[in-house]
Amino acid sequence: MPDLTARYEFASELIKDAGELALDYFHRLGTLTIKKKGEQDMASEADLNVEMLIRDRLRSRFPEDAFLGEETGRTEFSAGQGVWVVDPIDGTQPFINGLGGWCVSIAFVLNGTLEMGLVYGPARGELFQGCHGQPATMNGNPIKVGNATRLTDGILGVGYSPRVKPDEFLPLFSRLLNQGSMFYREGCGALALCYVAAGRLIGYVESHINSWDCLGALAVIQAAGGMINDFLGDDGLWKGNRVIAGPASLYPTLVDLF
Repeated sequence: MPDLTARYEFASELIKDAGELALDYFHRLGTLTIKKKGEQDMASEADLNVEMLIRDRLRSRFPEDAFLGEETGRTEFSAGQGVWVVDPIDGTQPFINGLGGWCVSIAFVLNGTLEMGLVYGPARGELFQGCHGQPATMNGNPIKVGNATRLTDGILGVGYSPRVKPDEFLPLFSRLLNQGSMFYREGCGALALCYVAAGRLIGYVESHINSWDCLGALAVIQAAGGMINDFLGDDGLWKGNRVIAGPASLYPTLVDLF
């Protein structure tokens, strides 16, 4: 059985180093080479180099583990093997446009279970962490989800990706607005999900999101007492999935939006 405590402690330090490297790139945006991977999907050498830092250090410390990263893809994976899931810069569009809504995300999955997650937003100085058996924290201080029971009790995080056709997204958005809800989006799903864990947002929904964009934050939400859908079901680790997250008191209402 992998030593989860050792991995959690190692990842807690690693994500800080990765965040500082990303922040250094952020402070010199004018020197970066930006490339387009797809519609509204950008990357720079910052994304790749931050991921390589994380991947190489994890490989050196835990060579028995697999790796899945947004930029470098997946290593060989076998049943029963733990896998690190990494987004070096979630929110690349905000990042390359000088906005602070971006983060580094690291998660660890073992035997189909999301064991831990860490999300660091260095531009805002916030580190969110969550692990089975330990309370969720933000900069070392305990956090928990809110207690909303209605969509009008606060602001709901709503994600959108061009992978989802507008005609598929608009009915959900219409139901949300017709129930009097206010919505929040800044182009970084992991941070918005962590705001659910911290009680800043009442919940979060998105029709499709990749695993590296959300697993770190979903682990934080679970540790903060929130509910999430079975994201890893239906091959969600490799193919992505719908995400629904919030307090138990609001979760059935969030499900009904779909």
